Amino acid sequence: MTSILSIQDIHKTFEAGTINENHVLRGMNLEVEEGDFISIIGGNGAGKSTLMNTLAGTLLVDSGDILLEGKSIKTVSAAKRAVDISRVFQDPKMGTASRLTIEENMAVAYRRGQKRGLSWGVKDSERKVFKEALKELGLGLENRMKVDTQFLSGGQRQALTLLMASLVKPKVLLLDEHTAALDPKTSDMVMDLTKKIVEKDKLTALMITHNMENAIEYGNRLVMLHQGRIVVDVKGEEKANLTVQNLLDLFHKNSGQALVDDEMML
Repeated sequence: MTSILSIQDIHKTFEAGTINENHVLRGMNLEVEEGDFISIIGGNGAGKSTLMNTLAGTLLVDSGDILLEGKSIKTVSAAKRAVDISRVFQDPKMGTASRLTIEENMAVAYRRGQKRGLSWGVKDSERKVFKEALKELGLGLENRMKVDTQFLSGGQRQALTLLMASLVKPKVLLLDEHTAALDPKTSDMVMDLTKKIVEKDKLTALMITHNMENAIEYGNRLVMLHQGRIVVDVKGEEKANLTVQNLLDLFHKNSGQALVDDEMML
């Protein structure tokens, strides 16, 4: 099967040539198949956030290549990548515009990649699409479409952001610790919605998570990073049979270090 996303020997160093030089990504390689839902874990400084930023285009790699459907995107701007690569951040406020209504936010997402005209108003045909999509969330937001998103709870905003990120099916969905800022009950709700949306739309997703139980439970594949490299890559039945203790043991085996559960949050 051909990879939809191919990460080829990428390197990223910050403050190169200075006393503070930090070589974060050290020749990372990863082949992502269409339909993969990959959980990404790792300790502090493993390179998780840097990897997400290089895929989204907010950071450019120093060397190596990133291919999307066989074409290099390593020099493509973040704005242009956003047409094909959607991202949900840890902070619920980052995914929506606070002063815009729910339907206006959804209109921005729905028109991603389209040329902007002179008119802004939300069309009736679009409003029907948005209402049906919101119903799928089960949060009653379809009855609050003219409410500014600043009046929504963190969980509601994150659920809306998830929906917006998949409203126009992206080639790759990046989930950047998207439940870390939520309380446990709300986090569970957002994770259930994540699974529902990814499976319903057959999305290809990469999810950084600090929660090892979520890393095991969700997705078909689990990747562990250490010092800018992938040290564990498991899928299918092997992943389904993992336990949290297995992951701690795997990290110790591949890094020579002990890892406590809390460190996965960093």
